This record gives sequence, C-alpha cells and structure tokens, in this order.
Amino acid sequence: MEHGYATVNGVKLHYVTAGEGPLVLLLHGFPEFWYSWRKQIPALSRHFKVVAPDLRGYNLSDKPKGAAAYTMDKIARDVLELIAHFGYQKAHLVAHDWGGAAAWAFAVFHPEALDHLVILNSPHPVLFRNQLKTNARQRRRSWYMGFFQVPLLPEMILKTGVKKFITSSLRGWAIRKEAFSDQDLIEYIKAFKQPGAANATLNYYRSFPKMAPELMRMLGNEIHSPTMVIWGQNDTALGPELTDGLEKFLKGEYILHKVENCSHWVQHEVPEQVNEWLVGFLRGSGE
Repeated sequence: MEHGYATVNGVKLHYVTAGEGPLVLLLHGFPEFWYSWRKQIPALSRHFKVVAPDLRGYNLSDKPKGAAAYTMDKIARDVLELIAHFGYQKAHLVAHDWGGAAAWAFAVFHPEALDHLVILNSPHPVLFRNQLKTNARQRRRSWYMGFFQVPLLPEMILKTGVKKFITSSLRGWAIRKEAFSDQDLIEYIKAFKQPGAANATLNYYRSFPKMAPELMRMLGNEIHSPTMVIWGQNDTALGPELTDGLEKFLKGEYILHKVENCSHWVQHEVPEQVNEWLVGFLRGSGE
C-alpha cells in the first residue's frame, strides 16, 4: 500500500492506494479512518485500483472549521474530484456509516461518475430521517446524535476519555470482539487524537440538521447504478428495519445481504464474507 495526498474541493485528503484496474473508492465512517478497510484492500487490489481516503476531518486529512463544511454535498464533491485526481471518469464506491451517507448522496448528485454502489450499515438518509420521526426505538438508538449537537462538551468528554470511547465504540459494540486487536485500537486512538479531529468528526453529526435541501433532492431522485447493501443485523446504533423500503429508491440491480450475529462493524467481523461479496459484485458476477 502507498500513502499519498490529493488536494480536492479546497481540502487536502490523505489516502492509501494499492492495485491497478478499475477504480474502487472505500469511504469509512465514524470514528474510523482509512484503516477501516485494512481487511478489504488486499483482496480488492488484486482486481482493482483501490483508494481508501481519510475523509475530510479525519486522521491526516484537512479539518475545515464549522459544521457547514461537512454536509453530504461537500463530501460527495470531495469524492468526485478525487476520482478525477486519479485520472478516472467514474468509480465503484464501497462505503460504511457516514461514508455510506456520502455515497448515497453521491449516487444522486453525481450519477454519471458512479459505477457500482456498495453500502455497509448506512441507511439511506431519507429513510433514516423518516425512521427518526416515526420509530421510537431508532430514536433511542440514536440518542448520541442529539448529544453531539451540544457545543464543546462532547469534544471535552471524548478527548478526555478517548481510549475508553474508542474501545467501547469498536470492540464494545462488536459481536466478535477479536475483530479489533489491541494494536487496532491503538491506531484508532492515534487517529482520533490528531489535532482538531474530535471537533471535525463530530461536525458530521452537527451537519445533519442542515441537510434538508439535500434530503429533498435525494427524495425525488432514483438510483440506477447496481447497488449492494450489506447489513450487520445486530447494529447497536442502526436497526435492521432501516433496510426496509430501500427498493423504492433503487431502480437498478439491487442485492441485500443480511448478516446475522454481526454488529455495525460488518467488514471487520466477517471480512472474508464481505470480501467475497465485494469482489463478485464489483466484477459483475451478480453475487
């Protein structure tokens, strides 16, 4: 794997890349960074050029100020310009958590640049908004999103107890605890302790109330790219019902894999199965 930097959409993004062939971009979520895909990069790079960026605000990438800098249209634009940076006109997107939210937005805002779309435990933003309005259980699951709206206090708490926060969020949520080694946790702690990272990454959550115009655009647009969704059914934060109704947004090929006895961290807990699905789907076998 090679490390590098690309300046796109006014920010400098750190990335890791490997392999040659059609472009696959791997978009991580919170509180992770490119390292989220360490178990997928070797398998995918045998067939594709793989690029796993640190999204803006994370690890070694730039961290612009303010929640308005982290709306999904801006993240989607980062992705679009990153594709061009590597000399491609389109890419496959594989995305998890907040990276998934950006990928859903990308599929609507820049469909001409999308080949296949793969989403791992990340709800379509319109369905998520609707569930928050109507599903009391999901509101309870998402309590932390309200807490993260409070200025300064969440940063203070997370930075003071960063080891506890990372350990409880990753290994604590996992069904298969061995999916996160002690060294893995050290790497995540180091990334979260980068200057400005706590505030920047929380700004993804603070941007959500500002997304009404984006949500309206997404509500009125269908996705025609082949799409595969992989969902760990024991997700602490995102209930399995968030996959219900997805088909009304997806007018191309659509495959849903529900993974039993698996948490939010599906690519960590069952990497071999995820890799098999990814390679088969992205190479066009329909698996």
